[in-house]
Amino acid sequence: MAELISVRVKPGSRKGPLVEAGEDGALTLYVQERAVDGKANEAVTKLLAEHLGVPRSRIELVSGATSRHKRFRIC
Repeated sequence: MAELISVRVKPGSRKGPLVEAGEDGALTLYVQERAVDGKANEAVTKLLAEHLGVPRSRIELVSGATSRHKRFRIC
């Protein structure tokens, strides 16, 4: 059973790597990597996998490859 997770990403952040949960449960991920050549997406996938305690191979970017709002499928 796959689960979809929506996150907001802050690339190039000095705070990162960091995961913050808002009052509504929405996740904001701060990564130091800039959004160049997919480096921020790779860092977000790695950080999300660590936060959820699952292997990176189980996380798939579904939408938002060039957006700060991304949706991931966790298999």
